[in-house]
Amino acid sequence: MMMIEGEADQISEADFLAALEFGHKAIQPLIKAQRELAAKIGKAKRTFALQLPDAKVVAVCERVAAEGDQLRKAIFIESKAARGNAVKAVMEKAKEACAAELGATFDARHVKMAFEKLQEKVYRTAILEAGKRADGRGPADLRKISCAVDVLPRVHGSSLFQRGETQGLVLATLGTSKDAQEVDAITGGPKTRAFLLHYNFPPFSVGETGRFGMTSRRETGHGNLAERALLSVLPSEQDFPYSIRLVSEIMESNGSTSMASVCGGSLALMDAGVPLKAPVAGISCGLVSDERDGRIVAHRVLTDIIGAEDHFGDMDFKVSGTREGITAFQLDLKILGLPFSIVKEAVAQN
Repeated sequence: MMMIEGEADQISEADFLAALEFGHKAIQPLIKAQRELAAKIGKAKRTFALQLPDAKVVAVCERVAAEGDQLRKAIFIESKAARGNAVKAVMEKAKEACAAELGATFDARHVKMAFEKLQEKVYRTAILEAGKRADGRGPADLRKISCAVDVLPRVHGSSLFQRGETQGLVLATLGTSKDAQEVDAITGGPKTRAFLLHYNFPPFSVGETGRFGMTSRRETGHGNLAERALLSVLPSEQDFPYSIRLVSEIMESNGSTSMASVCGGSLALMDAGVPLKAPVAGISCGLVSDERDGRIVAHRVLTDIIGAEDHFGDMDFKVSGTREGITAFQLDLKILGLPFSIVKEAVAQN
C-alpha cells in the first residue's frame, strides 16, 4: 500500500480492513495493465553515474558523527523547545569543530545535511532497538490530554484541546439554512454545504515568524480531513436546520494537528448545542522500520507521534472515529510500500 484516504460512517475495524483488502485486490489489474503498457513501449530507464562525496564532504560527515553521543543526550529532552535548543547547540559545536579542524574549506551546508542524517539515525535506532522515544514515552503511549469548553463566551461554541505540545482552539458558529455555502454541482450531488470546517496553521504555532496569506494546500487538506471525520455524526438537516461552521486555530503544533481539530471540533459542536450522534476523536500512528533487500525485517508502530517522529519516521497514519467505528482516515508513507500486517497493527493501535 502506498496511500490511503477516505471517510466512513462509523464502520468497524474489521470492515475497514476488509475494504482495504478489497481495494488492494481491485487495483491489481490496473497495475498489470500499466506494466504491460510499459513493456510494450519498451523505453529503457535512464541510468545515472554514482556520485561519491569528495574528501571534504567525507571529513565533515566524520566530524559531525563524532557528536553522536552529545546528540543522543540532546534529543531525549521532553520539551520540544528545550530539545530544539539543545540539538541546535550540538550542531553549532559541530560547525565550530569543522572550522577549527578543516579551515575555510568546509561548507556549512554540508554540516547541516550531515547533522540531519545523524539525527535520523539516532532517533530511529533508539526506537527500533530500545523502544525509546524522544519525549520518554513507550511506543504505545499517548501524550497527556487536557480539554476545556466555553473558553470564549461570545461565540456559540468553543473548545481548547491539547495533546502534549499540540494545542487547538476550535470555534463553532451556527447560522440559518440560508447561510449554507452554495456549490457548483456540475457533476451532480448536493448544491449547498451546511457544514464547513476551516483549519488555520499560523507560523507562531511552530515558533516561527511569517506572513499570514492565502490558505495553503496543507491547511486545505487538513481541514478537509477533519471535516469528513465529523460529518457522519452530525444530525440531519431536518432534525437540526442550521448551518455550522467550525474554525480550528492551531495555537501550538508538535504533531497531529488535524486530529486535534477533530477532537476539539467535537467539543466545540457539543458546546454549541449541536446534537451529535457520538463524539469523535482521533490520533496519528507512525512507523520506524528496518528495510533490507526490499523487505521490512524489523519495525515499531508508534502511537500519537510528535513532529520529529513524523519527520524522521516512515509513516503518518491518521484514524478518527467514535466508540462505534471509524469515520475518516489518511495514510502518508515514505517507504516503498506498507505490508498488510503492519496496516492491521496500526489500525489496532490507533
